[in-house]
Amino acid sequence: MTTTAKEFQNHIGGKWQSAQSGKTFPNHNPATGEIIGHFPLSGKSEADAAVAAARSAFDKWRLVPAPKRGEILYRVGELLTRYKEDLARTMTREMGKVLKETRGDVQEGIDMAYYMGGEGRRLFGYTVPVELPNKSGVATRDPIGVVACITPWNFPIAIPTWKMFPALVAGNTVVIKPASDTPLSALRLVEILYEAGLPDGVVNIVFGPGGTVGEALLHHPDVAVVSFTGSTESGRHVAIEAAKSLKRVSLEMGGKNAVIVLDDADLDLAIEGILWSAYGTTGQRCTACSRVIVHSAVRKQLIEKLVPRIEQLRLGNGLDETVDVGPVINASQLDKIHSYTGIGKAEGATLVTGGSIAREGELARGHFYHPTLFADVRPDMRLAQEEIFGPTLSVIEVASIEEAIAVNNDSKFGLSSAIYTQDINRVQRAMRDITSGILYINSGTTGAEIQFPFGGNRGTGNGHREAGIAGIDVFTEWKVVYTDYSGKLQKAQIDQSEL
Repeated sequence: MTTTAKEFQNHIGGKWQSAQSGKTFPNHNPATGEIIGHFPLSGKSEADAAVAAARSAFDKWRLVPAPKRGEILYRVGELLTRYKEDLARTMTREMGKVLKETRGDVQEGIDMAYYMGGEGRRLFGYTVPVELPNKSGVATRDPIGVVACITPWNFPIAIPTWKMFPALVAGNTVVIKPASDTPLSALRLVEILYEAGLPDGVVNIVFGPGGTVGEALLHHPDVAVVSFTGSTESGRHVAIEAAKSLKRVSLEMGGKNAVIVLDDADLDLAIEGILWSAYGTTGQRCTACSRVIVHSAVRKQLIEKLVPRIEQLRLGNGLDETVDVGPVINASQLDKIHSYTGIGKAEGATLVTGGSIAREGELARGHFYHPTLFADVRPDMRLAQEEIFGPTLSVIEVASIEEAIAVNNDSKFGLSSAIYTQDINRVQRAMRDITSGILYINSGTTGAEIQFPFGGNRGTGNGHREAGIAGIDVFTEWKVVYTDYSGKLQKAQIDQSEL
């Protein structure tokens, strides 16, 4: 770990650099309010310099054999493993979630490093028969160029690895603009990439607001691909602006995920899944459960079992191993979450527990919200339709599996769903009819294994997927190479010469 000062810098073309303006912005611990460090308040000039460095490095990096690119990622995986605890503690200080979750965040980066390192010896194309004699054809992947990665604060190491590692192993170069709430975690990741032997300029990191740095990357003519994770509103803006210059865009956006609990469900198992899905990461996950769609036959029993478990959750600094729920990321998000408590009450939903900002003792120093449960929520309420991104859960009552699936699908999002039932026939129906990118059977809505494609439908994304083999697709172009060794001109679809 090379950068230890309290004032940090951009990394552009292999050099640490401050913003030309000399201005910085503070990075705060959301649990305590302490300042962790100051980061450069960059703008268009720094973004342009980073793109120029990445474009210059591309010509050499794309010619490095893919297995060698993969070997660098293997070393990244080793270093992430070595630094795992330090990275986890840095992340908890920076964004608040508890240590067991930040360790898991780093582990996703480790898994992605090894998985994409292996792709360096595959990067599958394909060979199929051609229609003319003495001729062959092969489809291969080419890198595209400079990739702009615009990443969020809730998974500040895992999500950058989902974007950068497939881009790098495919031969692209990268400019990353991390969220301003979590710059240090991303900086540590870039340091590790260079410690692993990445050539200068292949990855560049620029800190600053989306309105300046992000916009500069979005409109730069030398940026070929934009990979964005964030809100649906911001993602829509990215898609519209990038379309003007025909950039390729990958969007991972919001969710309004549901756990369906049917009348034959194992309620104790369902409650464990609901608690983890709704209140893990303080509900600040795109895969977080914010709706429980429960059969009327077990609704009362489920709520009776669920409420005391919610009220037992301990709020506090995520560095304390006994804490269950950490802080919300910042004051504006805290206010947004609390506003939905007022919205829910006004709509006629019943506040069962929680619904207030935590101001007790040490909690008053940070941005804490009591885990919240609403009952008597209708599917058309704002509570049931809008992404809150906090520890607020709504219970919606239904009378059948058909109604449960209809309510689940009645959302402008379509990322993750779950169903609890012991009936294999109901499982098969859910697998067929639920319109989410991810479906869990008898488990919660959270968690993703990196060897599978991750993403969702409708307002959750634009059709691309991250992780797995599918994660390489957005960062490569298909190229088909034909070789005719007949010694004469052959015209496909026209030439009818005898074999």
